[in-house]
Amino acid sequence: MLTKRIQILNESMTIAISTLARELKAEGKDILSFSAGEPDFDTPQVIKEEAIKALNKGFTKYTAVAGIPELLKAISVKLERDNNLLYKPSNIIASNGAKHSLFNLIQALIEDNDEVIIPSPYWVTYPELVRYSGGVPVTIETTDESGFKITPEQLKKAITPKTKMLILTTPSNPTGSIYSKEELEELAKVLKGTDIFVCADEMYEKLIYDGEKFTSVASISDDMFQRTITVNGLSKSVAMTGWRFGYLASPNDELIGAMKRLQSQSASNINSITQYAAIAGLDGRADKDIEIMRVEFEKRRDLAIKLIEEIEALSVVKPKGAFYLFINIKKVSNDSMKFAKDLLSEKGVALIPGLAFGSEGYVRFSFATDEKSIIEGIKRIKEFVS
Repeated sequence: MLTKRIQILNESMTIAISTLARELKAEGKDILSFSAGEPDFDTPQVIKEEAIKALNKGFTKYTAVAGIPELLKAISVKLERDNNLLYKPSNIIASNGAKHSLFNLIQALIEDNDEVIIPSPYWVTYPELVRYSGGVPVTIETTDESGFKITPEQLKKAITPKTKMLILTTPSNPTGSIYSKEELEELAKVLKGTDIFVCADEMYEKLIYDGEKFTSVASISDDMFQRTITVNGLSKSVAMTGWRFGYLASPNDELIGAMKRLQSQSASNINSITQYAAIAGLDGRADKDIEIMRVEFEKRRDLAIKLIEEIEALSVVKPKGAFYLFINIKKVSNDSMKFAKDLLSEKGVALIPGLAFGSEGYVRFSFATDEKSIIEGIKRIKEFVS
């Protein structure tokens, strides 16, 4: 009855485990969840006030598919100011979260047997969307030793005549690794002279620690700018997960036109009130709130790492961005799914198995929660491991 493409599509494991943790908690069980990729902060007041204004103005009708002019202009200005990227408003599409942007992109570009290179560990959705489009995910494995980043040699080896796209995530979910400008320049040299597109997922760009500098993939060179589709949003940096706001930008008019047509026949425009409110998250008015969150996340990261390092059998590479620890459990178990299930049932702690991210022998721990929960949660992990 069902199509082949829908039958190969798996449910997001991160969402599934987060949902299970919430259900168990609702049943009265003592559950500490570190599974969700969601800030525990409220959306900044300035953004909520703009949403209220939109409601009071009656801004509740259909809009242009790609977004209202004011929003597209705000994204364009933001990309130039923060990322040194010159995109015209007509080169930008706002969608229902970055996941929707990625869906549109992959549907527009990838077809049967096209290969998409995805560094592993990867965000769970990438390979699923590629397979849904008939494409073939080609993973490049990374390790603790490489800081979970691919090398130019690995990239060159993975490229075949069927390679259509490379997906680069910086900072990374689930590892928090960041590619430096120099590292991106070396990867760009490998791609020069090819017809390979690059999808740059930069959702966590504002959550950077230790004074690290963020570099947008498309800013490396004109060649990279032309081949790169920049994907971003406000879910993580401005705590707007439920608002469903993401966007992508590309100088390729044909590609942008195709994605607009697809969105016009699927979701149409995104929520009109979200569009109006998102402008305040892009134009600098929420920057103080973003910095408050970033500083707090960095404190929590340092606390979580200190406590994890006290557990002899576990290890972790210090993340430079995002809000996750990708914990190495190989001295305890090479079955991350069993480890996560047993930990949840025995100690009431919810983590995401590394298997979901294409890397067995790890679990993902989100420190986007309060310090008290982090301390108690890692205490239970220590008891479980012992």
